[in-house]
Amino acid sequence: MKRIIRLFACLFITTFLFSSCIVSKKKFDAETARANKEHDNAVALANKLALLNEQNNKLNGNVREQTASIKDLNGRNLALNHQVEELQDSINTLEDNINELNTKLSTVGNEKENTAKELSSTQKQIAEQRKRLEQLQALIDQQQKATEALRKKIADALNGFNSSELTVTQKNGKVYISMQEGLLFPSASADVNPKGKEALSKVAEVLNTNADINIDIEGHTDSLPIHNKSFADNWALSTARATSIAHVLIDDYNVNPTKLIASGRSRFDPVAPNSTPEGRGKNRRTEIILEPKLDELMSLLNGGKK
Repeated sequence: MKRIIRLFACLFITTFLFSSCIVSKKKFDAETARANKEHDNAVALANKLALLNEQNNKLNGNVREQTASIKDLNGRNLALNHQVEELQDSINTLEDNINELNTKLSTVGNEKENTAKELSSTQKQIAEQRKRLEQLQALIDQQQKATEALRKKIADALNGFNSSELTVTQKNGKVYISMQEGLLFPSASADVNPKGKEALSKVAEVLNTNADINIDIEGHTDSLPIHNKSFADNWALSTARATSIAHVLIDDYNVNPTKLIASGRSRFDPVAPNSTPEGRGKNRRTEIILEPKLDELMSLLNGGKK
């Protein structure tokens, strides 16, 4: 800047010296004034230029600072955007977890409701089974009492016969009247003798006063085979003897035939060894098996279906 001022000064001085040789003093003074004015203008312009340069430098500094600030802000903005993306991802993950948790809670709620229903149903079934069990036990007790009462009636009715001729026992809810061959039949015969009919009449009296009794008549033999003109084998003899007793009860003593079943067991259900005469004698028997009707009990066991 100083060089420019000196340049203008030299120019004006040169011009002035040159002009002093040519023009008049008045004109010289005018030129000198104009030169001084031009000099002042040049100095003002130089000062203004210096000021503008200074302001420009400041503006450039501000621009650099603002540029750095913008760069820093851009960096921060990128970092914030990255944080926002991470936060959004976290929010999405949380929403997915919440949805999954809601689904699980709904499933747990449904399972809990189903479990409660199953538990209620199970408790109801248990209560029903307990009630059936109580009813069944009551019927069994009733059945046992009825069977014991029937056994006592039969035993009292047959009190006049000794144990070598017949026995009256109770087992499996039934009354067994076991009559030996000597009481009922001649050897190898199915014809009932008078003493046997007398015993059967006592049994018939009890049966006719107790309608709800099922009657099974089973004939039994020992292991010695039989074969004569009347019976082909022990099966035929045992069946014929059971049938003969059924006829006596029905025809002579009016026992209801719909309650009777007659069958033969041959030698295949012994009560004693067949290796001795005594054992074979015990096996040659006819059993009248009495069972109080179990309709109500069977209905309960079958779920109420008869």
